[in-house]
Amino acid sequence: MSLLVVGLSHRSAPVSVLERASLSADAKVKLLHDTLAAEPAAEAAVLATCNRIELYADVDKFHAGVAELSTLLAQHSGVALEELTPYLYVHYEDRAVHHLFSVACGLDSMVVGEGQILGQIKDALALGQELHTAGRLINDLFQQALRVGKRAHSETGIDRAGQSLVTFGLEQLAVRVPVAEWAAGKRALVIGAGSMSSLAAATLARVGVAEVVVANRTAERAERLAEILVASGTGVKAAAVAMSAVADELTRVDVVVSCTGATGLVLTADDVLAAVSRGAAPDPAPQTPEGLDLAPAVGSLQGLDLAPAGDSASGQEAAPAGPDPEVVAKLVAAAEAGGRLADAGAVRTFAAAPEADGCPVGLDAPAGDPARTAGGRVALTGVDANSLELHGTWADQGEAAAQRQPRKSARSQADGMPVRLALLDLAMPRDIDAAVHRIPGVRLVDIESLAEASADAPMAADVDAVRGIVAEEVAAFGAAQRAAHITPTVVALRAMAAEVVAMEVARLDGRVPDLDERQRAEVTQTVRRVVDKLLHAPTVRVKQLASEPGGAGYAEALRELFDLDPQTVASVSRADAADPKNDDDPGRAS
Repeated sequence: MSLLVVGLSHRSAPVSVLERASLSADAKVKLLHDTLAAEPAAEAAVLATCNRIELYADVDKFHAGVAELSTLLAQHSGVALEELTPYLYVHYEDRAVHHLFSVACGLDSMVVGEGQILGQIKDALALGQELHTAGRLINDLFQQALRVGKRAHSETGIDRAGQSLVTFGLEQLAVRVPVAEWAAGKRALVIGAGSMSSLAAATLARVGVAEVVVANRTAERAERLAEILVASGTGVKAAAVAMSAVADELTRVDVVVSCTGATGLVLTADDVLAAVSRGAAPDPAPQTPEGLDLAPAVGSLQGLDLAPAGDSASGQEAAPAGPDPEVVAKLVAAAEAGGRLADAGAVRTFAAAPEADGCPVGLDAPAGDPARTAGGRVALTGVDANSLELHGTWADQGEAAAQRQPRKSARSQADGMPVRLALLDLAMPRDIDAAVHRIPGVRLVDIESLAEASADAPMAADVDAVRGIVAEEVAAFGAAQRAAHITPTVVALRAMAAEVVAMEVARLDGRVPDLDERQRAEVTQTVRRVVDKLLHAPTVRVKQLASEPGGAGYAEALRELFDLDPQTVASVSRADAADPKNDDDPGRAS
């Protein structure tokens, strides 16, 4: 018999399929009963959570087992087998053990290192024990998985990995400002209501945002998460909205965290640009991302009044109505040729300015300077055309320098520049279009940039440490199972030897009836010692050999060499499995 697992999870299937394939409590019971009724399976357990559905079974035929377990999953999940098959994965023998141990440690969870899965594994084992579908192999496997998961949490910091990912992402958004200070009073939008989104929402509440809005395709889950946040005691306001309301919410929030199971983009660059444009104060000449229509902005530049700020109503002489036509022509030509406004450096929020000298005409006024408008951008009133042209040249040089920086630098706003909307994308594949980093006032941090910034982060070391624990435990479990596989044969061999000793002692009694009790006991003990010594080395060695990969044939060799009755071996196996002293303490699985 061999261990087989057939299942699907958030790694192999979209959320829509997982939701449709979810199993009710009654469906789990029926699935286990039908699995045992199927010919290839002798024992079984089902692990069903919001992110995975897996059927474990001890089978005697691999291909027949895969076909039967796949069919049963489809029947009881209500998803047609043809539709379900592309999302199923199969693990066999040691790979199946490795998979469950990884799941127990949180390595396969949507939130790496989360501990909730241990309780779900315990429940799966308890159900199998209650229904008597969990035999020796399933009991050993699931109890050991629980111990491995607890060991991983006690010996490493794996339980901090998921938390670190969210916190580290917020730190990247805050840019050297304490997260609590950066988050204070902000309004956040969380897209998704799964494990990672829930963790992100809880973290935002903990660091001090004023309000969290949750958007999810399933309204009930969004409402539930909002209720949990309100009851968390952090004082955060929380509400749930439909996914259709995300566009409106984008105009009102400061921070967005997205982590969904969508296969396509949840937020496009156009979505974010529209939200920023609607939510921000009017600006004289906003920087335009590549690919957008520049005609309106160019037209507004041509009609811009750059006269000095004089009071015409008081009778003072007014300045000329517009700049030098040649300067305007140069600016327009540069805009049309470069795909952006050459003078727009005055209002850019994402171009990294040269580290040395500032703008030669002072249009790079710092935050808080009266020269800035309410929207945080420099006012152009009173700037003459020649100064504007000089500033445009300086800004172009700054952007060219920024574009030469590595990709990670290009994703962030320049230090000191105002950020209108901070985006944290924790989904894989991504939820948010990477092109949003070109939009002025927008800062994006995603899984890719986090990976670049955290290659040496402690959580990476914790994950590696847990993987080492899993590999070690899988090898130990395999060796123990292979050794246990030969134990009934060894026990049957020793039972046969004891029977031979008893028969020979009885025969001796018939031949030498005058032996007293002391003499008879001494002869009997001597014969038993001889037999034990003869069998000791071979049986110890055969257990060692059987624990190694490929050692399954030694049991068969013993049965053939000593002509052991297969039914006797089977009866020993059944007795061993039924003996409560051979079971692990149930408390150890709690």
